[in-house]
Amino acid sequence: MPNLSERVGTFTDSVIRRMTRISNACGAINLSQGFPDFDPPKPLLDALAKAAYAGPHQYSITFGAQNFRAALAQKISKTLDRAIDPETELCVTCGSTEAMMTAMMTVVNPGDKVLVFSPFYENYGADAILSGAEPIYIPLVPPTYDFDLHLIEAGFREGAKAIVICNPSNPCGKVFTRAELTAIAALAIQYDAFVITDEVYEHMVYAPHTHTAMASLPGMFERTLTCNSLSKTYSVTGWRLGYVCGPAWVIDGARKVHDFLTVGAAAPLQEAAVAGLTLPESYYDELRQLYTQKRNLFCEGLDRIGLVHNVPQGTYFVMIDIQPFLDLPQFQGYSDLQFCEWMIKNIGVAAVPGSSFFREPVNHLIRLHFARQQGTLEEALRRLEKMAALLA
Repeated sequence: MPNLSERVGTFTDSVIRRMTRISNACGAINLSQGFPDFDPPKPLLDALAKAAYAGPHQYSITFGAQNFRAALAQKISKTLDRAIDPETELCVTCGSTEAMMTAMMTVVNPGDKVLVFSPFYENYGADAILSGAEPIYIPLVPPTYDFDLHLIEAGFREGAKAIVICNPSNPCGKVFTRAELTAIAALAIQYDAFVITDEVYEHMVYAPHTHTAMASLPGMFERTLTCNSLSKTYSVTGWRLGYVCGPAWVIDGARKVHDFLTVGAAAPLQEAAVAGLTLPESYYDELRQLYTQKRNLFCEGLDRIGLVHNVPQGTYFVMIDIQPFLDLPQFQGYSDLQFCEWMIKNIGVAAVPGSSFFREPVNHLIRLHFARQQGTLEEALRRLEKMAALLA
């Protein structure tokens, strides 16, 4: 038989989704794959019920239904402090996963280099490889997840055509400051490079931290592809509605790539989602308060148990240091993946091994998330208390 493509041997399947499958099989509380276990806002559900009968049920415009793009543009314009043209500066995609892939394939050629921060959401490296590009990894160093700007400049000197920034950052919860983004922007301008941003957690940022969109900085809209989705903001991860926003000449190319990747996002879901995009500003304030409460509840619970963790500045993810457990005789030789599998079967809580996010040989961190109802989080913490007994 002929050989498979060489690229499929350069990365694994999604470890996050693999942990969900194991969790489901064992009946564990799934704190691995980051999706809420509570309903979307009622206006979206009501609009979805209406669309189920009234439609549309056939193809919409490939790059997004007109009313959906108009609502998107109105929301994004507030974030970027500039008027976004829904006719030329937006491409609606099947979730932010496709948005990132579309952005990557639009701006890089085979053989180009792309800068990616490590730890990173597992798709980014694969996106670069599938595009024929070479990822260059820039460390975000635990526990504060700071970075060395000189390494970014060195990557641009090597010819990197783009840099990928997840802000707030999955998995570590870092929120890039305006000063950090301004410094990166200056290098992108100096070396004439693109910036591809993933901003799906823009509304999950905890005081005193604030979210700054790269495309809102002076001179950066012209070279930034902003990728985002409705999944996290409106608790509709299964709707798969995302978008790429950028200058018209870039979006023109992105629409071509998107058309041949997926044709278009689901028409009735776009119709229903307009109800979410037109919610008042108070919705986003309440969302931030909700997740602030969940973060505090979960982190305080981890503190009581005695598990060492970071405190995320944004997102709904927490990184746990499992080195004290790996030092125990019964876990000698365990990888973080094996430890996560042990947790699912013996503790009843699913996590993601940190090694799936790091390019560096990091084997002592795991990721949990707190996008769950209060009762679910409290039960998860009760189960995690069994881990503390191992260290007693």
